[in-house]
Amino acid sequence: MTERSRRSRRLFLQAAAGSGLAALGAGPALAQSFPFTPNQRYPDPSVQVLDPSFTRYRIYSSTVEQVGTGMRWAEGPVYFPEGGYVLVSDIPNNRIMKFDERTGAFTVFRANANYANGNTRDRQGRLVTCEHSVTRRITRTERNGQVTVLADSFEGKRLNAPNDIVVKSDDSIWFTDPLFGINGEWEGSRARPEQATTNVYRIAPDGKVSAMITDLVNPNGLAFSPDEKKLYVVEWRGTPNRSIWSWDVGADGVTLSNKTKLIDAADQGALDGFRVDRDGNLWCGWGSNGALQPEPADVNGRKVFQLRGKSEDLDGVMVFNPAGKPIGFIKLPERCANLTFGGPKNNRLYMASCHSLYALYVESHGAT
Repeated sequence: MTERSRRSRRLFLQAAAGSGLAALGAGPALAQSFPFTPNQRYPDPSVQVLDPSFTRYRIYSSTVEQVGTGMRWAEGPVYFPEGGYVLVSDIPNNRIMKFDERTGAFTVFRANANYANGNTRDRQGRLVTCEHSVTRRITRTERNGQVTVLADSFEGKRLNAPNDIVVKSDDSIWFTDPLFGINGEWEGSRARPEQATTNVYRIAPDGKVSAMITDLVNPNGLAFSPDEKKLYVVEWRGTPNRSIWSWDVGADGVTLSNKTKLIDAADQGALDGFRVDRDGNLWCGWGSNGALQPEPADVNGRKVFQLRGKSEDLDGVMVFNPAGKPIGFIKLPERCANLTFGGPKNNRLYMASCHSLYALYVESHGAT
C-alpha cells in the first residue's frame, strides 16, 4: 500500500468514527457529517469576551473541538465521570449517541430510544431520560440496564412531551413538559395533548408527581442555582421573546415564589437548554429562533422573507452572570441546543449543536 493510500484510508477511518459510521457498521451516518477545522492560534477567536469578568473563565490555550458529528438534531448531553463518556440524544434519528473521552469513539448507545430528548444523571449515577414522544415519559436506566418508568401521566392524563430534566440534591426530579415532541412528525409522532397547560413537574423521592409551574408557554431548559435557592426555567414562547424566568425556592426545597424575568433573548435569540456553573453563571445554548423580518427583501429578483439576525452570528453558547448580564460568547458553526459540563475535572464544556457535539475546556466547573 502506498503512503497516499495509507493516508486516505486513515482519513476515511477518522471521518467514519466522527460521523457514527463505526457505530453503524458499513452503513452511512443517519445525517450529514460536517468537517470542522479548529482554530490554530491561541487564544481561540471563537471564545469571545463580552465583559472583562469573563476572562477568568477563558483558558488562553484551549480551542473548540468537534468530537462527534452525523446527527440530525443533537440534544440533552449528560456526562458520566465513572465511565468518562458523554451521552447525547439524536432525536429525529431516535437514538442516543455516546462519546468516549478515552478512545475518541462516537457510537450508538441506544437505538429506538423513544425519541429521547433531555438526559441527566441522578445522585446514584444512573441515567434519567425524557422520552420526548410516543411513550412520553420519564425513565431511569438501572445499573443492570433495566428501564424503570418514573412518570408518564399527571392526574390521570398523559404527559405532553418531556423535554429537559434535572435532579436536585434531595433526589427529587424536576422536568419540563412542552408540546414539541407531539406537534409534528420530526421529533416523534403527532398527537393531541391531554394536559390543559404546559408545566414544570416535580417527582418526589417517593414517586409522587406534582405540577410546580403551570403558567409558562412551552417551558424548555431548566436548572437550579448552585445553592439550590433559585430555579431557572426557559419559556419558549409567550413573553413575547424567549426568556429565562427565576423563582426563589423556599426553605422546604419545594415551594416557589417571586417569579422574575432574568434574561430576555430579544427578537432573534433562541434560548434552549443551559447549565449553571459553581459561580452561578448560566451557560446557555444559543442561535437563531427562526423569526422572519416583517417585510421581504429582494434576493436575485425574488421577494424573500429573511431571518432577523444572521445564524452565523448567533450560533453558539451565550454566558450570563447571575444578574442576567451577558459576559461571554462561544461561537460555533452550528446552533447549540443544549450543553453540559464534563471531563475528569468537570471543566470541559460539551455542546450539542444540530449535527455535532463540540467540546471546550474552560476555567469553570459545573455546579453539579
